[in-house]
Amino acid sequence: MPHEMLSEYRMPVHVLIYVYSGEMVVDDNGHTLKVGAGNYVFIKRDHQVKLLKHTVKDSPYKAISIRFERNFLRDFFGSLDKALLPKHVRRIRESALLLPQTPALQSLFLSLFPYTDASVKPKDEIIRLKMQEALYCLLDTDNRFYPTLFDFSESWKIDLLPFMEANYTQDMTLDEFATYTGRSLATFKRDFAKVSDISPEKWLIKRRLDKAYELLTQGDTKPADIYIAVGFKNRSHFFSAFKRQFGVPPGEIRTANS
Repeated sequence: MPHEMLSEYRMPVHVLIYVYSGEMVVDDNGHTLKVGAGNYVFIKRDHQVKLLKHTVKDSPYKAISIRFERNFLRDFFGSLDKALLPKHVRRIRESALLLPQTPALQSLFLSLFPYTDASVKPKDEIIRLKMQEALYCLLDTDNRFYPTLFDFSESWKIDLLPFMEANYTQDMTLDEFATYTGRSLATFKRDFAKVSDISPEKWLIKRRLDKAYELLTQGDTKPADIYIAVGFKNRSHFFSAFKRQFGVPPGEIRTANS
């Protein structure tokens, strides 16, 4: 079965996902949760998960997701009547929670379908209203969402170099590396300077080029395919960067070791 896997150390924000085609499997340290078409799943922030996205019976994976940033949750929480909040409710323990197919959730995501068309851009006011509607849907579904969503303790950080070593071949921007390690881009660069003598941009390029050299000497990957395998988006950029670092184009490395 064809599939695409997205590996992440931790989800940077709470996410509500509606799968309307294909299937997604959430792997939480060996515990799996299957989310088929027509189902909703909530994934907690700060939890390590792997998402495996499947095509099912020629239906490719398609989904609509709503991300809840910390500042938005703070503003929403500030508008609530604190006297009406449920008392003595525990947080949701699961990293991922399959939600019931309530009329409220069905109505919410039905209203979002027009925006799956990339040419249709909703106004900021509409986006905010839909996010508020999504929060009310969750809070109405399970009281445990109150202490889960409105926990504003300090955000986590994970070690930079181990994360980057594990993910440098992924097609990720520096912004994404920062987000997935629990940092703003500015903080990410400051913290990286404490563990490396070169910038994160240069570190990524060098690490990817070193991996490309290794793959070429093994002879398992064609030079024309190497750039994708090691995380470069642009083939010509890869070829020029490779020649600058090693003095020869990728094709000659393979020839020299064949």
